[in-house]
Order: sequence, then C-alpha cells, then structure tokens
Amino acid sequence: MNAAVAAPVRAYIALGANLGDAPATVHEAMNSLDGVPETHVLARSSLYRTAPIDSSGPDYVNAVVAVHTHLSAVELLRAMQQIELQAGRERPYRNAPRTLDLDLLMYGDLQQDDAQLILPHPRMMQRAFVLVPLHEIAPGLVSDAQLAAVAEQGIERIPDGA
Repeated sequence: MNAAVAAPVRAYIALGANLGDAPATVHEAMNSLDGVPETHVLARSSLYRTAPIDSSGPDYVNAVVAVHTHLSAVELLRAMQQIELQAGRERPYRNAPRTLDLDLLMYGDLQQDDAQLILPHPRMMQRAFVLVPLHEIAPGLVSDAQLAAVAEQGIERIPDGA
C-alpha cells in the first residue's frame, strides 16, 4: 500500500560525510535525493566543514536540502537510508565516521516520536552544522538567538568548487 500524501510536503534533510571524497559524496547524495520518486529538491545549501562532535576522524562536510515530496515521512526516511547504503554507509558504532549520513530534520509540521522516527530531529537546534546551512536556505526557520547559541561550534563555508 502506498502511503503517499496528496499534497506535497516540504521537508528538510541534513547531509554529512567525513570519509572518502566527502564533498563529492554530499553532492551526489543531493542529486540522488532529487531522483527519489515523487520528490524534488527545491533548495541546496552551500557545503560547510565542521569538526566531528562526540566522534573522531576527519572533519565533516555538511549541507542541508529542502525537498517537496509526496512520500510519507517514513517512506522518505527509507529512501534516504537506501541512498546512504548506496554510498557505502556502515554503522559499526554510534557516531562512527561515515561515508554519508542523511537526517530527516523536519517534515512539514509533523511531530512524531516513535521507534522509527522522531520529528522534528531532536538535536537539530544544538548543532551549528545543521542550523547554519538550514538558515542559508530557510532563514525563517532559524532565529538569530538559535544561531548565537551554537556560535562557538566551529563551522566554515567551503567555497564553491573547492
């Protein structure tokens, strides 16, 4: 049974990678998200470099995209997990370095808290690597106070083509 929604829903997805060619992987994932059935990428943030939080390994490359989708939140999550797997994502332990990490941040106004999915993402307001690129593409969703609260977290915009 297809649980697709009648009207498109705007969702926001965080992307991150810190293994391999992370910038290329993030760009490929953005393109893959645009290829998900019944889903279209509306906006793509710049790429940002951040140090790992509660983890080790190389710096991360992060970004956020906005999509319109007719998929349910769970269907979109499953499509995101398939993209991660195609990029070689493994989950050997919590916060392990990764080839690709996709997090569903928001799905319209949906609030959900169950074993499959928590929306909005429970830690998104604590992380500069989410808030700064989200603010870039949807400034009305992130306040100056929220940005100030994460200002001490190091984040650097990666120039286009770098």
